[in-house]
Amino acid sequence: MTTAVAGTEGNATARWAKVIDHTRCIGCHACSTACKSENEVPLGVNRTYVKYVDVGVFPAARRAFQVTRCNQCENPPCVTACPTAAMYQRSDGIVDFDKSICIGCKACIAACPYDAIFINPEDHSAEKCNFCAHRLDVGLEPACVVVCPTEAIVIGDMNDPLSRLAAYVHQDAVAVRRPEKETHPKLFYKGAHGATLDPLAAERPEGGLYMWSEQGDVPHGVPAGVAPAAAAEKRAHARLPGGDVADANRGNSSAAAILSYDVPHRAPWDYRVSLYTFTKSIAAGAFLVPVLLAALGRLSFQSDLWIWGVPLLAGGFLAVTGLILVWDLEHPTRFLYVLTKPQPRSWLVRGGFIITGYGAVLGLLFLGNFVELEWMLRGLVVAGIPLAAMTAIYTAFLFAQAKARDLWQSPLLPPHLLVQAVLAGAGALIPVAIAVEPAAVVPLSWVFAVANAVHLLMVLGETTLTHVTAHAHLALREMIRGRYARFFWASVALGLAAFTVVSMPMVGVVTGMLALLAFEHAYVQAGQSVPLA
Repeated sequence: MTTAVAGTEGNATARWAKVIDHTRCIGCHACSTACKSENEVPLGVNRTYVKYVDVGVFPAARRAFQVTRCNQCENPPCVTACPTAAMYQRSDGIVDFDKSICIGCKACIAACPYDAIFINPEDHSAEKCNFCAHRLDVGLEPACVVVCPTEAIVIGDMNDPLSRLAAYVHQDAVAVRRPEKETHPKLFYKGAHGATLDPLAAERPEGGLYMWSEQGDVPHGVPAGVAPAAAAEKRAHARLPGGDVADANRGNSSAAAILSYDVPHRAPWDYRVSLYTFTKSIAAGAFLVPVLLAALGRLSFQSDLWIWGVPLLAGGFLAVTGLILVWDLEHPTRFLYVLTKPQPRSWLVRGGFIITGYGAVLGLLFLGNFVELEWMLRGLVVAGIPLAAMTAIYTAFLFAQAKARDLWQSPLLPPHLLVQAVLAGAGALIPVAIAVEPAAVVPLSWVFAVANAVHLLMVLGETTLTHVTAHAHLALREMIRGRYARFFWASVALGLAAFTVVSMPMVGVVTGMLALLAFEHAYVQAGQSVPLA
């Protein structure tokens, strides 16, 4: 029987929340099935699902469940990251979505610490649990609440002190997932085992077998558990609730927590994002490096390299960057929504305006060479410096909005991206200088070598400094010892070979640019390699 609740559409006094009572949950998947039926969710993706973890050591072993879905955060990072407000927060606190303006950039997926958002394979828009807002608005409970045979799912208004939900939240011991992210979830768990709430606590069985089915190869997938070596490393650094260091022979051992049923997980950003960071570095650096050389007196603003090489090279790679960004969208025909329907807190929007402004400067700089207005050209150079610098580094702030990915939450990332832009810009300019400005080859080679040295030192710092979270530590491990290690170590080897640029410019340029591209790929993909649910 469907239970009625007070409709609250447009009611700012309501504050909806859910409790999953795992002392009652039997893992029957009725909630998952009802959700798919009510919201017409296609096969292969889920708004809600039940994860199984086998915990304990025989004979004291049992199966623990976790009902996983959107956490309806009080401070939702997906809303901040969304460039078009396709993800938005209602007055009653529910985080909902508008498919009509979604561009499919996947920034919301990268931002969600709970892996609760997916791209619908049929309409290519972002989607998640929204507490069945359409039912709440007409006074009905969400479909999952109605069908739960043990009444393990409870929804209510947190502002109503007499509600059953308020009794759970304020009187019982409840937990939330990843409180350190400060999203203030409104999905509470009662009696949930820690091995289900922490995606790093349960180990994936050898062979990747799951109950009822085998999780096949998922394109660009994220492992649902961690390898034994990674789990042991995590346990060695873990702390138990009382503050004691965990013993590797107890607690989260592979025998004590094994993932037995899960769903496929997909990382949001693939090789195209890695490639975009590379081309963007060239576009920014191809302007900044000549300005630097001009300031040092090693390049004239009247040289062919500056007049033709800079606007064409920087503008060309900026155009390629824009094409890659559009190519990565699930709705490429909607790419102009970033500029016409902007959500200004998103760094995708800010980056879009920065790139647009930088492109305009480069275009005017090219046209200005025909009219020879010195005051105009000097003004464009002055305007282009901050725009080129921000083009180089804004991705660091975009990655910082990806709260799910701890490896990217680094204060070193903005200066590192600037150094990479100088490296890439000098590398791209050297072949041009060989053809049109041979005198500039030597200073460009030295800029390239110095930037390469600083880049390698920053890589050394990022890989050897202590990472405070287990997620960042495991992502780094995946980069230097796991699936992306071949790209990382290739980047180091090629980076060392790139110092030949001083004696053999083209050899150094080729090896150095390949090194940078390999590092970008390893860094971007490893940052998404740690499971979140």
